[in-house]
Amino acid sequence: MLLASAHPAQRRLDFTARSAAASGAGWVRRQEAIMGTAITVELWSDDRRNGDAAAAAVIEEMHRIDRTMSPHKPASELSRINRDAASRPVAVSEEMFRLLQQAQRFAELSGGAFDITYAGVGHLYDYRAGVRPSAAELERACATVGWRGLELDAGTRSVRFARQGMRIDLGGFAKGHAVDNAVALLRRRGIAHAIVSAGGDSRVLGDRRGRPWMVAVRDPRREGEAVAVLPLEDVSISTSGDYERFFERDGERCHHIVDPATGRSPAGVRSVTILADDGLTSEALSKTVFVMGLERGLPLVETFAGVDAVVVDAAGHLHRTSGLLDGAAPNQ
Repeated sequence: MLLASAHPAQRRLDFTARSAAASGAGWVRRQEAIMGTAITVELWSDDRRNGDAAAAAVIEEMHRIDRTMSPHKPASELSRINRDAASRPVAVSEEMFRLLQQAQRFAELSGGAFDITYAGVGHLYDYRAGVRPSAAELERACATVGWRGLELDAGTRSVRFARQGMRIDLGGFAKGHAVDNAVALLRRRGIAHAIVSAGGDSRVLGDRRGRPWMVAVRDPRREGEAVAVLPLEDVSISTSGDYERFFERDGERCHHIVDPATGRSPAGVRSVTILADDGLTSEALSKTVFVMGLERGLPLVETFAGVDAVVVDAAGHLHRTSGLLDGAAPNQ
């Protein structure tokens, strides 16, 4: 099960802490703003120098993914795809091609609720300035959206757009991919206890040396408060909420999660939290369930082995999948 039970063992932990201090072991923490969000890594290392090097390697990996997958950097691989793929097939890296294949898999599984071509309409929103497209702009842009128009050729490892005006955005799961890469990197360096976070996406490695990692699910309407605190070990957790980037216009909350079918922000739920074995799955499903809503989204999650969800609906009520244990489930 994804949830771990707490282990008090205070005397043992205190003794470990004193021994660790004497040997130079301890917790290492670094934080930096990358990919438009706060990137945090916290890890235990038996050697401070190795711990610092491991944390620095995580930060560098985050920068590498940002350089590759940012839609805002003209030299990124993603920008090159958006610039040229409507005119000709664009050869891409193996990493990018695998991600695009995964995106198409989630699009098919969700009936298009997850669709990275939503960017054709998503780029028209400016959440800082409070700008949304007009009805006419929305209609024109929605005509460019459709995951089946994203054509992948495994033989040439290339991508092509079926129509002009199409574009893609990996914001639906690039951060999940990044935390997966970071945890794999830490494992290769011998790190056994860590948490890596990229905004609302986190992955925990092992436990917190005798205790579970405690990860809070934010209350979507009361900043600083939580609707649940989950004890976790060796799992990924992603939360998508309508409070992250949004503005209000004519009584409508326009937030950064866009329904590919309508080009508008879904209003059926306030937040979706997914627990899964990997960050790519947890992030993609958190966006998918948000778009699909409670009645269609939770049954979809139940079809994935080892995946669970906590959903706060539009009325503020909590819902969870059957895999979350009684007594470990969130409290209202």
